[in-house]
Amino acid sequence: MTLCTPDRTTNRPRIQRPHSPPDGPRRRFRIAGADLSASVAVFLIALPLSLGIALATGAPLQAGLVAAAVGGIVAGRLGGSPLQVSGPAAGLTVVTAELIQRYGWRTTCAITVLAGLAQLGLAALRVARSALAVSPAIVHGMLAGIGVTIALAQLHIVLGGSPQSSAVDNALGLPAQLAHTSPAALLVSALTVGLLMLWPRLPGRTGRLLRTAPAALVAVAAATAVAALAGLGVPRVDLPSWSSHALPGLPEGPFLGIAAGVLTITLVTSVQSLLSAVAVDKLVAKRAADTGTAAAPRSRLDRELAGQGAANMVSGALGGLPVAGVAVRSVANVSAGAVSRNSSILHGVWIVLAALLLVPVLDLIPLSALAALVMVVGIQMVSITHIRTVTRHREVLVYVVTLAGVVFVGILEGVALGIAVAVAVALNRLARTRITREERDGRHLVRIRGQLTFLAVPRLSRALHQIPAGADVVVELDGSFMDHAAYETLHDWQAAHLARGGAVETTGPSGGRLTDTGGAVRPDASGDDAGSGPGGHSCCRPWTPWRNHQCGEQPDGGPDETPGADEPGTTGHRLASGIGAFQRDTAPLVRDELARLAREGQRPSQLFLTCSDSRLVTSMITSSGPGDLFTVRNVGNLVPLPGEESGDDSVAAAIEYAVEVLRVESITVCGHSGCGAMQALLNGGPDAPPTPLRRWLRHGRPSLARMASRRHAWARISGRLPADAVEQLCLTNVVQQLEHLRAYESVARRLAEGTLTLHGMYFHVGEAQAYLLAGTDEVHSYDDVFNHVPPASGRTGPGAEALEIARAS
Repeated sequence: MTLCTPDRTTNRPRIQRPHSPPDGPRRRFRIAGADLSASVAVFLIALPLSLGIALATGAPLQAGLVAAAVGGIVAGRLGGSPLQVSGPAAGLTVVTAELIQRYGWRTTCAITVLAGLAQLGLAALRVARSALAVSPAIVHGMLAGIGVTIALAQLHIVLGGSPQSSAVDNALGLPAQLAHTSPAALLVSALTVGLLMLWPRLPGRTGRLLRTAPAALVAVAAATAVAALAGLGVPRVDLPSWSSHALPGLPEGPFLGIAAGVLTITLVTSVQSLLSAVAVDKLVAKRAADTGTAAAPRSRLDRELAGQGAANMVSGALGGLPVAGVAVRSVANVSAGAVSRNSSILHGVWIVLAALLLVPVLDLIPLSALAALVMVVGIQMVSITHIRTVTRHREVLVYVVTLAGVVFVGILEGVALGIAVAVAVALNRLARTRITREERDGRHLVRIRGQLTFLAVPRLSRALHQIPAGADVVVELDGSFMDHAAYETLHDWQAAHLARGGAVETTGPSGGRLTDTGGAVRPDASGDDAGSGPGGHSCCRPWTPWRNHQCGEQPDGGPDETPGADEPGTTGHRLASGIGAFQRDTAPLVRDELARLAREGQRPSQLFLTCSDSRLVTSMITSSGPGDLFTVRNVGNLVPLPGEESGDDSVAAAIEYAVEVLRVESITVCGHSGCGAMQALLNGGPDAPPTPLRRWLRHGRPSLARMASRRHAWARISGRLPADAVEQLCLTNVVQQLEHLRAYESVARRLAEGTLTLHGMYFHVGEAQAYLLAGTDEVHSYDDVFNHVPPASGRTGPGAEALEIARAS
């Protein structure tokens, strides 16, 4: 008998992380019809956009086609977001144009290569998720500022002129440009903008059919046809021979300037790509919920960052623009029904073929049509939806400062200003505490709203010392944080006031009394403010504001009175009180997360099968939250064998739904100490009456047989034998129910594919300690040894699962 430790030499299925696509069996390369049609739709959108973005940056027009092809093929193949489409992005237009103007095209290509190398380094450090910590107001403000800059520059080309070097110069030069407008360029641009706006709104069945063609392609094609047929003298696309295409050279310029350019390209491409990948995940989940199909795997963000880095290195080396995940193309890809990364790769292949074979056609496109297309994209980057979102979250100041900084100073400077303002706003909210004092019916009420920190101590001390000695005082705390300085001030005043004959009661926002327990203010048993007051249980998550109902004073009936002796109606009142506390304290905290789950549907990574015992709180012992676990509970955590006569279909149905529909990555069977079902199994005789409980417990008889069998060693728990026969049966039952799981056809198939893992867990209630079963999956047997799980060394915040805890050990 050996303990289960990972064997690096065995070919065992690896545990899938939540953001990892399942590893299926190797199969021949095949392209789904949905991917083929989606690739054509994305290609038709990407072709004019790539040329337009290259025009807006001042780069050779071929550079846009190179970036589009490399983004589709390289990032599509290596990235971690299968349905995201990458290429030249409008968000990079401003910084790329500035680099080209300052250092030239060949040096800009070298900077793109270095930025790709930096992205590979960041991916190796696994910091992709850190980019999502940036305030959305800063990201939206940055994109809006870039959009304003793009629109101002392209407006000059739309009017038949040439853009200036900065957004301010473009704005100041507009009156002169309006005085020298080219009618032909304006006509082509107006036709392009009109079609872009009206095409998605065509009504009726005919309009629905016409809308299958992308608006960008229709607008540019129509403008090209009108310009050619009318003989308008407007500047057109001029693609030089690929033999003269400029490739990167050694960087020329000051080191700090080159480094700043690399940093800017890295920052913008990484943040835009990662945010786009997260948005694609939401679109895919919504599509799956609407159509009832299986959802695609979620993005692996570190791999996506590495894929973007590789694409930027290749694009820069081939003389292309910087590459990033593009929201417009990704949305089109998902909407067109793409099911794998093949659609992105194929769209890159179509770009290559167009660049080689359609040069005479591309040379007919008027530059003003491409400029109008990019101008509309820039205007759309100032999203009304984003403005409403930041307004609702009171972050308009951060948004406006970032936008203005990007427009008037630069991208890096604008983002830095936005971060500074965001930090200042956060500190202001932390320091903003409202303290009021009033007298009611001879009692003094001190209300404290907001976080109570040392910054509020002077005002708190002033308010408290205005209360006359000997008065009856109620201090109402409505905040989630109190630092040491504020606690000492409140505690010292309370002690002095009590010494002078006064009375002090500290309450939460709903009037529930808070008690002082040696340095921390905690909710009393009589209140409903568990977890909401200062010093509340630090272990509580927002969705589990649990507190021990016996941690306060004894009921009025004396020490012998217990909650079980409540009079009729008390339990219902306690239930209503708990629901009210949830609606007041917890619902506001989880409403956004639950709304997201309601929109996207549930996507748990684990089926958790455990006992109905009230002492076993799955969310607490696994640090999980809404949407993390698909939980099945029954008496004795039993799994009836499939096909057994009069078998229980509810458990089988849950297993089928979790494995086949939800595609969970693991199943955990969790037993616990002192299980009443196991005690009943041990004490039950053959003559026991066939009650519903007895009939159900027959599914546990194989566990009794396993424990009595000499072919199986007794289960051990962290190196020791079980304390008694009940604990022995509790442990053996977990092992036996895992064997029952393997008898299910869907489970066996997923195990053979390597896309599902089984885990056994035992929770000792008295010790509050979890144990994980050591096993050898490759031979489909277990060592019957439960290993102690120490506290996780890393963060195990909301959403962490039992599998994560196992890895921490």
